[in-house]
Amino acid sequence: MIDDIRKARPYIERPLYIDPIRPFIGKEIIKVITGQRRVGKSYILFQLMDLIEKKVPKSNIIYINKEFRPHSFIKNDADLYNYVQSVLNKKKKNFLFIDEIQEIQNFEIALRSLLLENTCDIFCTGSNAKMLSGELSTHLGGRYMEFQVHSLVYVEFLKFFNLENTTESLYKYLTFGGMPYLNVIGLEENAVYEYLRNVYSTILLKDVVARENLRSVSFLENLVEYLADNVGNLFSSSNISKYLKSQQIEMTTQSVINYLKPLLNAYFIHKVSRSDLKGLKIFEIGEKYYFEDLGLRNSFHGFDRLKDINKLMENAVYLFLLSHNFEVTIGKIGATEIDFVAEKKGKKIYVQVTYILVDETTIEREFGNLLKIEDNYPKYVVSMDENYLHSNYQGIEQVHLRKFLCMDL
Repeated sequence: MIDDIRKARPYIERPLYIDPIRPFIGKEIIKVITGQRRVGKSYILFQLMDLIEKKVPKSNIIYINKEFRPHSFIKNDADLYNYVQSVLNKKKKNFLFIDEIQEIQNFEIALRSLLLENTCDIFCTGSNAKMLSGELSTHLGGRYMEFQVHSLVYVEFLKFFNLENTTESLYKYLTFGGMPYLNVIGLEENAVYEYLRNVYSTILLKDVVARENLRSVSFLENLVEYLADNVGNLFSSSNISKYLKSQQIEMTTQSVINYLKPLLNAYFIHKVSRSDLKGLKIFEIGEKYYFEDLGLRNSFHGFDRLKDINKLMENAVYLFLLSHNFEVTIGKIGATEIDFVAEKKGKKIYVQVTYILVDETTIEREFGNLLKIEDNYPKYVVSMDENYLHSNYQGIEQVHLRKFLCMDL
């Protein structure tokens, strides 16, 4: 069955995610691929299967997906364990792939036993951070590796749609986002937004409301609308609560937090904390929220280019840094804010994002903030200035957004 599925679903390779997993193939550790619904986790599994078949010709591929009727009977750990045992091939190297494993009750118990028995190399995907981190860390601490998959970054978007790196292509990316299945849908606006609105509804109703037993769908939708309108703005749960009260919606700060967490758990949004660049302190209040996919945000909120461009630029830069495995925070030096401080393997970069360097005040603000940082790590001001695709100002690089999103950092 799996061979028929893979042949029916051709894919475009995504080395950004395959390459980090490759060294762990054949190692006695569970590979967990996480991310929001519909960002392409299943296709990552298919690519790994092809890679394994080339590397290990005599292999037995076992694939489980509860959305397929033949696997619908697998409801709990016992069902999972017994099924895997029934299809193991003792004469071959066995590789087990399980899609959306959180749909199987107590899955971690079966995985722990299979891992200890060392009968198969295990790969699985999941779309719920709370369930995966809780169950896996409790029962499989130190025995699994997590690899997060995200919607397409700009370079992948160009590849998927065979586009040149132009300002027009960049605006398409900022408008439609990077859900991989758009490659099948095409980039006709009505079709794109119809598909994205369906994905949005599925995530909210199935991955957030139903899974987390939330009572008020209308409050959740109002909260998401507020987040969409405030991308890149510093605020706290109390500020959100005050806004909702202004809309005649009564909800406590704790209730706001209780509704934010499920959105984070579904990888629908990401929270970015502030860090004090002088004392390396992480502030507990005042954070920013960004969306996993720009197109999903635009599908229910709309996209006003003049009003929203700076928000979407900032969100795109954040997704780029996140997809390249940077740990990202918001920098703070006294009253000065740095949009992004990104760290990876001892490397650090600072990034300011602005639409246009329209006047001396803007230039002084964006570059001046970075000049206050005393270390010598790379510093960037990212904008949409066509006349300055790439320039230098006192050691700070000014880079056009479409060039920055193609950089090898």
